[in-house]
Amino acid sequence: MSTQKNSFEFSGQTAVYHGKVRDVYSLQNNLLVMVASDRISAFDAILPKTIPHKGQVLNQIAEHFLDATADIIPNWKIATPDPVATVGHRAEPFKIEMVIRGYLSGHAAREYKAGKRILCGVAMPEGMVENDKFPTPIITPATKAEQGDHDEDISKEDILKKGIVSENDYKILEETTQKLFARGQEMAAKQGLILVDTKYEFGKLADDTIVLIDEIHTPDSSRYFYKEGYEERQKKGEKQKQLSKEFVREWLIENGFQGLEGQQIPPIPDQFVQTVSDRYVELFESITGKTFIPATLENVNERIYNNVENCLKSIKI
Repeated sequence: MSTQKNSFEFSGQTAVYHGKVRDVYSLQNNLLVMVASDRISAFDAILPKTIPHKGQVLNQIAEHFLDATADIIPNWKIATPDPVATVGHRAEPFKIEMVIRGYLSGHAAREYKAGKRILCGVAMPEGMVENDKFPTPIITPATKAEQGDHDEDISKEDILKKGIVSENDYKILEETTQKLFARGQEMAAKQGLILVDTKYEFGKLADDTIVLIDEIHTPDSSRYFYKEGYEERQKKGEKQKQLSKEFVREWLIENGFQGLEGQQIPPIPDQFVQTVSDRYVELFESITGKTFIPATLENVNERIYNNVENCLKSIKI
C-alpha cells in the first residue's frame, strides 16, 4: 500500500479519519472499519517510504492478541475480513493511552539518562542502567494526541484532577492494563521473547461498557527483546537484541532526525526499507508461532473493498 491515504466508500459509511498509519471508517450502527496501511511513522512524522507487508503484520498480530485477551476485557473487534482490515464496534475513546513499562527502555531510558527519576508521577529506582527490569511494571500514561499533535506524559493525579477519566473508570483501566501486560509477557515468554513495554487504548460502547480498542502487542505499540542472552548482554553493557520499532527511531536519531523543529527526515535507502519489512515479518512469526503468508499486492484496494463489503453484508449492515 502506498503512502497516500486511500479512501473507500463502504456501505453505511458516515465519516473517515486518516491516522498516521491507519485509516478508520465510521459506519452506521456504531461500526468501524480499520484499514492498516504500510505507512510507518516515528517521532510523530510519517516517513516518505512504505514498508512492504507492515499493515498486514500489524493487523494480524492485533487480531491474534485481541482474541487471546478477550477473557480479560471485551474488545472492539467483530471480524477480520481482510489481511489489513478489521471490522468492529465504535467506542468513545478515553483521551489517554495506558503505557506500561516492565523495563527501563526507550522514552523512559532517555528521561532517566537526562537525570529524571520521576516519570508520570511514578518513581524510578536509583542505580538502574538502560534495559534493566523494574522491580514491578510501572504505568506511565500519555495524553492521546489530536491529529498532528504530540502525545504528552501525564500523571494519574493530573488525569483525575483534570477530569479526563473518572476515578472509578481509571481504576478499571489501571487493573486491566496490568492484567493485559501480564498476559502479553506470559505469551511472549513462551515464544522466547520479553514483552518490554506497550500501550493500550480503551473506550466505552454506547451502553457504557469499557472495551479494549485499536491494536495490542504489535511492534508499533510494543517493544520486545529476545529472552535468550538478555542477562548476558545486560552484564556486558551491550545493546539488547530487540524486535520493535525502536531500531527505526535509533536509525533516524543517528541520521539527525528526532522530529524537532527544523529537522528534515533523512533519505531512506531501499535496503533499510527491506530490513524494516523483514523485522516486522520476523516479529509476526516469533510472537505468534505462525508462518507469515504475505497477501497479494495486486489489486489491493479492490480486494480490501470486496472483503469488507462481504463482511458487512454478513453482519447485516
